[in-house]
Amino acid sequence: MQANGRGEQHSPRSAAGGWPSPRGGGGEHYSPSASKTPRGGAASPNKLPASAAWLVDSRWALSAALSLLLFLAVALAVTSFSSSSSSYVSASAFFSSDDHAHHAHAADVVQEGVHASQQQPPPEPLPSPPPPGAELPRLAYLISGSKGDLERLWRALHALYHPRNQYVVHLDREAPVTERLALAARVSNSTVFRRAGNVHVVRRANMVTYRGPTMVANTLHACAILLRRGGAWDWFINLSASDYPLMTQDDILQVFSTVPRNVNFIEHTGYLGWKEGQRARPLIVDPGLYGSKKQDIFWASPKRDLPTAFKLFTGSAWVALSRDFVEYTVWGWDNLPRTLLMYYANFVSSPEGYFQTLVCNAPRFVRTVANHDLHHIQWDVPPRQHPHALALADLPAMVRSGAPFARKFPRDDPVLDAIDAELLGRPPPARPGGGNGTAPAAFAPGGWCGGDATCGAVDNDWVLRPGPGAERFQRLIERIVRSEAFLNRQCK
Repeated sequence: MQANGRGEQHSPRSAAGGWPSPRGGGGEHYSPSASKTPRGGAASPNKLPASAAWLVDSRWALSAALSLLLFLAVALAVTSFSSSSSSYVSASAFFSSDDHAHHAHAADVVQEGVHASQQQPPPEPLPSPPPPGAELPRLAYLISGSKGDLERLWRALHALYHPRNQYVVHLDREAPVTERLALAARVSNSTVFRRAGNVHVVRRANMVTYRGPTMVANTLHACAILLRRGGAWDWFINLSASDYPLMTQDDILQVFSTVPRNVNFIEHTGYLGWKEGQRARPLIVDPGLYGSKKQDIFWASPKRDLPTAFKLFTGSAWVALSRDFVEYTVWGWDNLPRTLLMYYANFVSSPEGYFQTLVCNAPRFVRTVANHDLHHIQWDVPPRQHPHALALADLPAMVRSGAPFARKFPRDDPVLDAIDAELLGRPPPARPGGGNGTAPAAFAPGGWCGGDATCGAVDNDWVLRPGPGAERFQRLIERIVRSEAFLNRQCK
């Protein structure tokens, strides 16, 4: 800005056509529309006074400001309206395309839900039917022999065989090694046994003496093998090579299927009689627990008193035990099985007392015991250490007994051939070369092999073809399990 000597002032804002300055006073104001004031002359007729010019400029400025504000307001309103219109149109377009489809789908889902709620719920799937033969029991056998028993043990195994069952075969340490190896080789070479996988050979033989505790130990050993390797079975039955069946396994399985699975067949009595002085009070040592050769028991002194912590029972050494009782005996989840096992280690003929005393002193199993050993046994009068050897003349009495097993049979006695032919429908075994076992043994035919005595293939092990033996055995079960004798003869 440059000032002259006469007080004139040049405003760049005015020169630029901007708003006039409000400054008054004696100074002159430059207006772009007016001519330059002559020096020392009067005001031009076209020139307004400074105050009037300012007022005109102020009114113009106010009008301009109001016009500007009005313009801004209108522009803002138009913009807002346009924006809202655009948003509404855009939203409508969006709703009519994507949202409409979405809501339509949601409506369909809701409608489907309504229909689904009106429909009945789908039925629950029916349980799968049990496999064929699920109601039939499975038996587990121990067949034990000694020196010279290979052939009759092999014969008894085939007469007792059924693919549903489990078998432990054992020749004790008195048998020569050649016999034990021959037994293992025969089992492994049998097509049927190998296919079914249910015959187990005790390779580490035990020493067994009948009058000592080693027979109990051998029985418990077989039970442990069957619990570990035998799968699902229901009863354990101990037999010797001098035992023989009086009916087919189809007959036995058919009748056992009607018996409650917790019943234990143990012949027993709490009346010791002469056994108290000759069995319970003496102390013995069984050399079979320590030696490698079979010897008779050693007698020790003095005698002992009868126990007071439990009551002694006695009976037959041949039993048919439920799986529940076998597990209790082997696992021993209370101390009674172990206590009695140690007590009977010095007991004369402990196989005739261990299981009887155990079952009758365990309250859980007292009501499960049937007072029978499922054997036909004939004792001499007076009784001896071993029962009477059965012969052909005893066959009618065996049949009348209804028992599934009998003992004691001599080796290769003609009565065994008669049982095969008349009761089992089994041909007698071939004995080439004096019975050296080179000819294949025949099975007792049953439904599992289609009635074919060779039984070359294991078919359906649940197919049973019971015969007259099942009727005889069923009558025996009615007497010992389903009569008053069952409860009246328990642990008495």
